[in-house]
Amino acid sequence: MMDEGSDPSVTISQVVQRLKGTHLQSQLEKQAKECLHRPEIKLESLKDDVRRWLKASGWERKLQNAVYRELHILPPPGHPRAPPEHTKEPLAYMLKAQAGWEKRIMKSLNSMCTELGIPLSRKRPVPEQKELTKKWNEMGTDEPDLSRFRPVYAPKDFLEVLIGLRNPNNDRSEEVTVRSHWGLIQVCLNVCDVSQLKETYPELSFTYGQLGIDDHTHVPPDLFESEQIRVGKKVVSAQDSAAAQQYSRQGCPTGLRAQLWTLILNSNSDPEDLTHYEQLKARVIQHDLLVDNLIYKDVKLTASNDDYYFVFEDYLYQVLLCFSRDTSVLEHFNYDSATPPKSSIHSKSGSEQFSVVYPPNGVIPFHGFSMYVAPLCFLYNEPSKLYSVFKEMYIRYFFRLHSISSHPSGLVSLCLRFERLLQTHLPQLFYHLREIGAQPLRIAFKWIVRAFSGYLSTNQLLLLWDRILGYDSLEIVAVLAAAVFAFRAENLMEVTSLASAEAVLADLSTLKVMPLLQIFLFATAV
Repeated sequence: MMDEGSDPSVTISQVVQRLKGTHLQSQLEKQAKECLHRPEIKLESLKDDVRRWLKASGWERKLQNAVYRELHILPPPGHPRAPPEHTKEPLAYMLKAQAGWEKRIMKSLNSMCTELGIPLSRKRPVPEQKELTKKWNEMGTDEPDLSRFRPVYAPKDFLEVLIGLRNPNNDRSEEVTVRSHWGLIQVCLNVCDVSQLKETYPELSFTYGQLGIDDHTHVPPDLFESEQIRVGKKVVSAQDSAAAQQYSRQGCPTGLRAQLWTLILNSNSDPEDLTHYEQLKARVIQHDLLVDNLIYKDVKLTASNDDYYFVFEDYLYQVLLCFSRDTSVLEHFNYDSATPPKSSIHSKSGSEQFSVVYPPNGVIPFHGFSMYVAPLCFLYNEPSKLYSVFKEMYIRYFFRLHSISSHPSGLVSLCLRFERLLQTHLPQLFYHLREIGAQPLRIAFKWIVRAFSGYLSTNQLLLLWDRILGYDSLEIVAVLAAAVFAFRAENLMEVTSLASAEAVLADLSTLKVMPLLQIFLFATAV
């Protein structure tokens, strides 16, 4: 979103530029021309009359929602003299670390390609294309041999990279506090403390009603829930993205969640979305990519073994295979510290080499990647709709969970925030776990990377993701991770090894998200 102190003219020109040439612009022009034939449109007040008509017919609201989406995606304008790469990441050592990590990933992918003798991409023979088209809706029944394939990396590999991060400008002999030696993340970033979090999340306090708490009390819950549903229906009816986002801060009713999330993300079911999805499907059918096997392997290792998500195996293949071909995803690299990976290909004559982005969307799937999609399958049963919502969630939030950056919602900041919250709230517990070789972040990292997908029960996970969308931030994920440790603190103080600490925190499926967050933020004395 735009910073309060920034020049709005720069942001306005960026938004206008991004909306130029879009389907929305052509539709607005078409509607404006058509309304000229209406009797209420007068020549002497043409401009005002057209504007009134566009407002009454709902097109002004669609434009507002499109602008609202762009404001959420665009990075805040930097200093006029700052180099262009500052938009991606202002800290040079973070960019360097990210570049080094990307080289490791590509080396792993290329070595797999060489070992297995499989090309990065190949055109499918016509019989194979027909076969895939025929079984598109039942790909889960196919059992390809995936034994030779391995995930390019797992979250624990990435954690080791983050642990090794150091700011070269820091004097090692003058660390900020003794406490900074306790944790695994050894870089200094500005992360919120509890008092700042209380100001950021006032709607989570005890004075506000919450879906996830007040709809499960002994007091007749229907009083609160029915009122929330009534207001939610009004928000959906108004088709206002900003209102939907504000509303979701107190949780979305189950029956309205899909519509509200679509509204917040401005992910409309337009005909061009369906056309785009069908084009991506055609690309999947025409060409086989090495990363397709990584997607198959990941779904088999994660979602297919999950009690909640195994039934959505076919949807996951469809969405993730299409996602890997979607070049429009590359746009998020303009404000991401990462750079899309590239590979060399030969021309048909074999005389020239070209460098191309691989895979086409620039995102190499890792172990657990399919769990970003799985929870959305509970909300959307139309593959094209499911795809457009997932893509929007990815380019707004999920990409930050597997790249190195200093962004407040970036993985490094989330890990540091988690450690600082635990150190402040429960210093004895943190010290105890550290002394027995069970650093809290080693346990919580997998929760944070997946935004708790696959660890919480689905209804609780969706309540958490309501707040991610409502506050347009992943910060709440780190807060919940600290709250889980606080909730199990008594048991954790008794453990004597990393294995026993992991056992205490192995099953989170019975936890209730909102009570944990409220108690941790608003009922814990520091």
